[in-house]
Parts: sequence; C-alpha cells; structure tokens
Amino acid sequence: MDRAAKSELVSTLNGVFSDTSVVVVAHYAGLTVADMQKLRSQMKQAGATVKVAKNRLAKIALEGTDVASISNLMKGPTLIAYSSDPVAAAKVAVDFSKTNDKLVILGGAMGATSLNVDGVKALATLPSLDELRAKLVGLIQAPATKIAQLSTAPAAKLARVFGAYAKTGEAA
Repeated sequence: MDRAAKSELVSTLNGVFSDTSVVVVAHYAGLTVADMQKLRSQMKQAGATVKVAKNRLAKIALEGTDVASISNLMKGPTLIAYSSDPVAAAKVAVDFSKTNDKLVILGGAMGATSLNVDGVKALATLPSLDELRAKLVGLIQAPATKIAQLSTAPAAKLARVFGAYAKTGEAA
C-alpha cells in the first residue's frame, strides 16, 4: 500500500469514526473467509459495517474523534464494526460471537463513552431503533383503538336491548 492509499484510508476511517455512534472492536484470528463473509453480510443486513484495517492506521484515524478511547484495544488481528444505529453493530457482533468462538469482542465505544465487553453485550440486548419505533406506534395507536371501541360499545348495547325487546314482543 503506497503513501497516498494509506492517507486516503486514514481520512476515510477518521470520517467513519466521527460520524458513527457506536464502534465495536473484536479479534478475528482463526475466522475462515466464509465466516468473515457471513459476518459481513449479517452486518450489512442490520445496517452496520465491518472493516479490517492496520492497527497503526486505525490509531492515527482515531485521533481527535469521540471514540479515541478504543485506540488501546488495537492490538493483534482486530476488526472494527460500526453503525449509525446505536445497537446494530453490537447486536450482530455479540450474536455472531455466540455461534463462532473465534470472534472475540474486546470492547468498543458509544460516542465519548468507552465500553468494555460487558458494556457491548448490554448494548446488544437493547431493542433497535426500528423495534422502538414500532413499540411507540403501537402505544400511540392503542388509546385511539380503545376510544373507538368505547364509542361504538353503547350503540351496540342499545341495539341488543332493542333486539331483545323486539323478540319478547314477538313472543307475546
């Protein structure tokens, strides 16, 4: 890799670290190419990205960003998973590490907050933005549904009462 390509990679990574809300760092030693492709596709489906970069270049890119606290995790064969959704990268990384023991999560960062392994796992248990939006819409719709049911209930009761009187009048 020549000097221009390295500086371009550093500037690209710096932009990524500045714009993303969550970064997860993990060791990937021993993963096969098929496993790595599976991880990348799962991350892509969740709206996250996985990058493997030289630790030295990643440390240079981390300087001056909010997630600079993860630079001490850059030792050995590391990969970086990131997403704009605060939960997506952590959730996919933790799920993948459960099925494949060769992916070892080292930690991460959420904004200026540094996360250890337990912090990343706790972040992975939270619902994603789409799940939270669905719950919010459900909560907003529930009162409207109840109001509609209550407003139609008295009319239905009246109709049943009139129907009962009509049947008793026919029987007599």
